Amino acid sequence: MASTRRPTFKPGSDAQRAAPGSPAIGKQDPVVISAERAVEPAVNISTAKDTLAPKISPKGKAVRSGKRGGKAASPASGEMTDPGNVIAFPEPKRRRVRRHVLWTLLGVLAVVALVVGGAVFSPALAVRTITVDGTKLLTPDAVRTALAKVQGKPLPQVTEQEVGELLKPLVQVRSATIEARPPSELLVHVEERVPVALLKQGDSFVMVDVDGVQLGATQDQSAVALPLIDAGAGAGNTALFKSIAAVLNTLPADVLAKMSTASAASPDAVELKLVDGKTVVWGNAEDRELKAKALEALLKMPPDPKVAVSVYDVSVPRHPFTK
Repeated sequence: MASTRRPTFKPGSDAQRAAPGSPAIGKQDPVVISAERAVEPAVNISTAKDTLAPKISPKGKAVRSGKRGGKAASPASGEMTDPGNVIAFPEPKRRRVRRHVLWTLLGVLAVVALVVGGAVFSPALAVRTITVDGTKLLTPDAVRTALAKVQGKPLPQVTEQEVGELLKPLVQVRSATIEARPPSELLVHVEERVPVALLKQGDSFVMVDVDGVQLGATQDQSAVALPLIDAGAGAGNTALFKSIAAVLNTLPADVLAKMSTASAASPDAVELKLVDGKTVVWGNAEDRELKAKALEALLKMPPDPKVAVSVYDVSVPRHPFTK
């Protein structure tokens, strides 16, 4: 470590120094050279700590500044700066954009939630009118009566599952779909079961579909253009009934209307009777669609007065014949 002593020079008095150009005096006081030690000023420790403590910028970043003589050292260049000036680094652009996007999305979601909530619970969208279509066996009023519980309920809260549960007591309804027509109309599309035959029960004739569901009753058989299933092959024999009902369910509506009765000695021997007394030999329940098309074609053939037809045989649908 270098010495802190500073050499000083002390010349003699003016009397002892020779004048310029004068001869040297015999006895003169010697020149005195002395050294003094410079004393550093005392440092206040508490002041130094406060001076050298890191400062917090407005952006939350710590900046160290040192005081020496009332100036703060710049961390970048080491130059002395005003301690009141603190460098604040700007926020990265990517982070700023991400924050703006996040707040925008939150705002949009909040608006959407308010709109959806208002639509779902708003009394302005309450059901006031129920329109029904697709009914033949039922009347629209019967369907509206079954759906009385949805009256006054907001349209967005009405579901097809709820409508289906309410229509279950109406056996004529196979399924139903709904359509909301704001502000207050509910449209119900009803798909009814299709009756394919009549069953004799006492003095009445009961309409049944392919599943054997009873859809209604009538006292007059001629009032319904459906064939009568023979009592021997009725509901008591499930296998025979299903075979006959499956055949009748395949026939086009215009062909079905020409049938008088249907019977079967076995599931492989289904036989139909036309209203004019002619017989249709159907056979088993296989190739039902092809047999139905063959029978429809035979019935549309112009009659030949020279050849009387009493039997239409479609048991082999690719080779149907009459006799």
